[in-house]
Amino acid sequence: MSSENIPATGKVRWRRFALLMIPAGAITAILVGLTATGSIAASISVSGTAFEVTATQLTGTGFEQYGGIVSQANGTQHPVAVSAIRNASLTDLCQAVKVGPFTLVLRAGGGGTSVSAANLVVDADQQSGNATFHNISIGQDASTLTEDPGNTGAVGGFGEQADTITIDNLRQHTWLTTAGTFTLPGLSLSFNSNGC
Repeated sequence: MSSENIPATGKVRWRRFALLMIPAGAITAILVGLTATGSIAASISVSGTAFEVTATQLTGTGFEQYGGIVSQANGTQHPVAVSAIRNASLTDLCQAVKVGPFTLVLRAGGGGTSVSAANLVVDADQQSGNATFHNISIGQDASTLTEDPGNTGAVGGFGEQADTITIDNLRQHTWLTTAGTFTLPGLSLSFNSNGC
């Protein structure tokens, strides 16, 4: 067999490679960016343990809320109220979660410097506190919510939105929290039996 008949191996046609990879890379970067800012939701399986969140006060601009469902990896589903806030500030934040026989407690935002979050999305099945909304629309189709951050629910689903929100003495039973940016001044982690 002559060397002319031996097929070439190990060669990369760089122009073809670039033509395929540049658009794919750009699309991937856009999707990652939108997920990080909360514009689109990432598909996340929640753990089998919800956690408690409390704050002396939550204030936010750009509020949307609608019904949803979160799922565990084993398929167990939990109905939740999905609350999306473009910019949020929380005073005296506390999060507590059971880890085996112990309770892991995270605290931040005390001492005059609040916790801040951009594109905060909270999936909770219980919430209490004293709430004040400005320019609120209640009962809007969840798929037509227009407040920035731009999250929407199912077509025909119940939704509400407001320009601003303030909740004093917030308490939530939460399955999932995501944010584009979450700043925790004065962060401390500890194990104790008291929780928040």
